[in-house]
Amino acid sequence: MIARLLIRLVALLALAYLVLPLVVIMGASLTQTSYLAFPPEGLTLKWFGVLFDDPSYVSAFVTSTLLALASTAVAILLAVPASLALARYVFSGWAAVSALLMSPLVLPYVVLGAALLQFGSAIGLARSFEALLVGHVIIVTPFVLRSVLPLLTPEQRALEEASLDLGATPLATFFLVVLPQIRGGIVSGGLLAFISSWINVELSIFNTSSALNTIPVKMFNYVQYTIDPTIAAVSAITIVAAALVIILLDLLIGLDMLSESRRS
Repeated sequence: MIARLLIRLVALLALAYLVLPLVVIMGASLTQTSYLAFPPEGLTLKWFGVLFDDPSYVSAFVTSTLLALASTAVAILLAVPASLALARYVFSGWAAVSALLMSPLVLPYVVLGAALLQFGSAIGLARSFEALLVGHVIIVTPFVLRSVLPLLTPEQRALEEASLDLGATPLATFFLVVLPQIRGGIVSGGLLAFISSWINVELSIFNTSSALNTIPVKMFNYVQYTIDPTIAAVSAITIVAAALVIILLDLLIGLDMLSESRRS
């Protein structure tokens, strides 16, 4: 009994340690002072008003959201067929192809960003949304691949073969047998991909401009010259948005299914 209470206490302390910085940021975004302060000195929402009155912040939010959604969608479309190919077939160069697809996980994003800038300049796509999209697809695809590949087990393959033997078409087998079994991996991998794209600074900073900016790069440039509660307001909105996404996922498919897919 005492050991269980101690474990529960340690877990609560660890949770508090992780949540406390978020509480500080949320509180600092409500302060009436023109500088970051916690506990907040008075309560106001004016910094959120300053944020939404600034077209550059609104544009950066829109760009980051569209970029994260587009890169995640493309990554899923690329990673699912790649996972099926790697799980189903053994061919000459299999290890090399697998290592190539996973390599963005170990390559520094700064190097990828600089390389993308040079390549984009050569073909006339430097500092464009298309260049950002290509770069983000490269860095987030391995997250989906790593989430889906472990779910394509021999047992799952046996169900797929049974469906084909019973007369189902390959397309029907994919949507009715394969897709439901890898759905958890797609969702969890897609969530990781979206978050990784949204928060990326290292690659994005090489391919943005004053007219095309993402919110992490905007914040990075802003804090170099000014530190006021506007930054805390941006962070607070991001925290609330992430919490809403998690709640929505829990209501739609359940977080237990996601955790099971990650353990697989």
